Amino acid sequence: MPPPKPAQSSLTPRGAAGTRRRPASWLRGLLVAALTFALASATAVAAPAPPVAAHSGGDIVYLYNPIDDGAGHNTVTAWWPWGYGVSPPGHHIVYSNWGWQNDWSMDIFARASWKPVVTPFGYRTTAGHVVSSTVIGIRAACASGNLADGGHRITIEARDTVTGEILARAELAHVTAPQVWVGQQIGGWTVIGYTHRFQYSSCYQVSNDAGIHVHFEVVNYHRYACWYGYAYNAGLTPLTAIGAAATHYGTQRARC
Repeated sequence: MPPPKPAQSSLTPRGAAGTRRRPASWLRGLLVAALTFALASATAVAAPAPPVAAHSGGDIVYLYNPIDDGAGHNTVTAWWPWGYGVSPPGHHIVYSNWGWQNDWSMDIFARASWKPVVTPFGYRTTAGHVVSSTVIGIRAACASGNLADGGHRITIEARDTVTGEILARAELAHVTAPQVWVGQQIGGWTVIGYTHRFQYSSCYQVSNDAGIHVHFEVVNYHRYACWYGYAYNAGLTPLTAIGAAATHYGTQRARC
């Protein structure tokens, strides 16, 4: 079970009531059906359909510090980012999913190579529904395509196993030695790879071990995810909730 979440503001969606950035479910279903019919006529292969309804705003899943050295869930394994531009309010968002830019990003500092990087999604939603995490992508983290410039980017999708709805995706970049494969279903705190100090590049501007970090991004399937704020340089344990997904905020980079 997730630990009690940190103090936060209301999870009431921001912006106009009923506003949503995703297409209405009936329209999305109509478009998917038309596209599927056209593709089936030409290739006899049907595309999988997305969830039929928007996710409930009251049932969320926590996102935890993804660096875990195996010393115990009460041990500090990483540190909250410091410096301008590395915390969620201003950090650059690099990746996109489903055709739109991810919701927020941050760097989580490990300060050492070969620390295990683990699944960020919790085991269950706040309603108690089991969350299924699936690896849906492993690719180079940097646009150069050179793994020496910044390692791998691993994309994980979370789905509610009770409703079947997609909840969110998380991106973990600057990971080495992937321990998972595309299509693999994984549980909470499953090791997916390791931290590493890559060569200095425009994509990975690290010149000493203190800068070793994982670049972390999250995107909701409906509306926007949010992040929790901590003090400068605060220590994070594997049970530290750094954000929440499947929330219904109305803007990018929303603080929980």
